[in-house]
Amino acid sequence: MPEITKNVAFDTIAREWRLKWDSKETLSKVQDVLDSVKSELKGTKGLKGVQRVVCGGCHDYKVSVSVSAADFGAFEEGGFGPEKKFLEAVKKIEGVSAVETQTYTLMPVEL
Repeated sequence: MPEITKNVAFDTIAREWRLKWDSKETLSKVQDVLDSVKSELKGTKGLKGVQRVVCGGCHDYKVSVSVSAADFGAFEEGGFGPEKKFLEAVKKIEGVSAVETQTYTLMPVEL
């Protein structure tokens, strides 16, 4: 299992797409874009899951695509699946701002 430090190991790497939205109409259009790329996401090798996070207070919209650490290199080399298509489409929606991406590791915390 990959490690960042001796006590920080991980088996999953996620790519996050995030943005801000200004109205429910804008939010609905953003969701339509996510719906349009679902089939492409399903075909991702090593896919562990896709989560959507929406905050109604601060108007965050985030999509986290989780891939096994072993398969992440190929996912990255392939342009992160439909990431470019998703980002280009949401940038064209009036009311969308702060479109960004981030890569991070995920690991359950044993309690």
